[in-house]
Amino acid sequence: MSAIDEGIVREFFEQSGFFVRQVRKYQVQARKKTSDEEIDLLVHNPVWQRGSRKPDFFLFATELPFIHRAIIAVKPWHTDVFSPAMLKNSPGKIFSFLEENVLRQAKRLFPPDSTDPADGEVTKVLVLPAIPTAEPFRSQSVELLKARGVDAIISFRAMLIDLIDSVETNRSYGKSDMLQVVRILKNYDLLKDTQLDLPSVAPRGPRNPPAEKPARPS
Repeated sequence: MSAIDEGIVREFFEQSGFFVRQVRKYQVQARKKTSDEEIDLLVHNPVWQRGSRKPDFFLFATELPFIHRAIIAVKPWHTDVFSPAMLKNSPGKIFSFLEENVLRQAKRLFPPDSTDPADGEVTKVLVLPAIPTAEPFRSQSVELLKARGVDAIISFRAMLIDLIDSVETNRSYGKSDMLQVVRILKNYDLLKDTQLDLPSVAPRGPRNPPAEKPARPS
């Protein structure tokens, strides 16, 4: 995983007021990951309200206020769709962050604020490129994800749309290379706010006047 993939997720949650912690700065390649290495990011919402409902399974910026604490697994397989076949054939690569030892480690990293058990709950979020749009494959993917213990999913597309809309061209984002690149692209009209990106209608040219019918000989 490249740093830019986690950077997108970090910026998305930080823009929404979350505290974000990157558990490790290195990549694990030649051995099996330890429990804490299966977690890509930890996020904490300091303004979460006790008694709030749980967030919807499909996460968007409007659902983030209902997350208190979460562990994030980032799967930046940008050319793939998380179809039922992929979820069944690659469970170890996708769901390893949901193993019991990983969740126990997450609870140690997130000690409860009070004796209320709800305060110790940790939302398990999977970041992925996409799931199928056609039925029944979409519903099957959602059922498989929920059955394995995933609480919520969010797509890179949803995060990027939100970040693009939030960047202002008259501000310099010197502390974030990613946001600064977005700002430069928007400044040169290479990116536009999605709410302004309406389908354009080709201008109609003047219609040719109808040809005059030849006069009938008298």
